Amino acid sequence: MPNEAAELLKKDRSIDFIDVREVAEVATGKIPGVINIPLGLLEFRMHELDKSKEYILVCRSGARSATAVNFLESYGYNVTNLAGGMNTWNGEVI
Repeated sequence: MPNEAAELLKKDRSIDFIDVREVAEVATGKIPGVINIPLGLLEFRMHELDKSKEYILVCRSGARSATAVNFLESYGYNVTNLAGGMNTWNGEVI
């Protein structure tokens, strides 16, 4: 999935990434253009997301983003987990 997500991002900029890591973790490196919503705040900030859009969720290893995917899917959002998270991401990082 990480390779496919990196290629998809290059081809289709309409897909947004949501990084559910804590702010300090994101400061160590992030996918360009990523939206940072820490997992603990997701319930309170999900209204900022558009249910008609597709989102790829990412964290360090894929565990927190998997939890976030399950949560957002239960509210009707179109979300996918980036399996392996930033540990396996080989796309651009800023």
